[in-house]
Amino acid sequence: MTQKLRIAIYADGADVRDMVSARDAGLVQGFTTNPTLMRKSGVTDYAAFAREALDATGGMPISFEVFADDFDEMERQARLIATWGEPVFVKIPITNTKGESAIPLIGRLSGAGVKLNITAILTLDQVRDVVNALDQNTPAIVSVFAGRIADTGVDPVPLMREAAQICAAKPKAELLWASPRELLNIFQADEVGCHIITVTSDILKKYSTMVGKPLDELSLDTVKMFFNDASAAGFKL
Repeated sequence: MTQKLRIAIYADGADVRDMVSARDAGLVQGFTTNPTLMRKSGVTDYAAFAREALDATGGMPISFEVFADDFDEMERQARLIATWGEPVFVKIPITNTKGESAIPLIGRLSGAGVKLNITAILTLDQVRDVVNALDQNTPAIVSVFAGRIADTGVDPVPLMREAAQICAAKPKAELLWASPRELLNIFQADEVGCHIITVTSDILKKYSTMVGKPLDELSLDTVKMFFNDASAAGFKL
């Protein structure tokens, strides 16, 4: 490792085996899930998966997302999920599928002491609205999808730096860099003042093996990879 990071790394996924591996490796400080990842992992029983995940993550923070589109049902689900344990943060999307703002619901839940992870945020206006709605005494995570911002051709770094300044108004609100695309994003997120970054298992593997590796050594490894693959393929000219 070439430098000490201040940022907390959370594993993003829904494979309980990966959660156990990440926990045992000592590389992460928390976990996040979402319905898409759960579906990809073959989860069919939400509550049963949550129980397994809570056991696997050893008391570290973990986020579970509501899956309703109606705000009243979102609230019911959120209050139920919040009863699953002290480490649980409830993920609430910034809007429903109709584009209607979840800010009133966020304010009610945060005011009631429910720890939230507000997800699918992509604009600074959304960050401001969320931070204004949060109760100053209730922990919360503000998840900005920096990777998706980058996918549009926009550099997310200046936006995330400003988002960190906005979040400072509520000391118990932590800014999360979501949907990273490469290992470098961990160091970018740390530099701009994000509190948390979520990483998938492939990025986590690179983090444990690649950070600080000499570039000349990596160059030689790359040459060997090309040579070995050509030999294995039996290429001839």
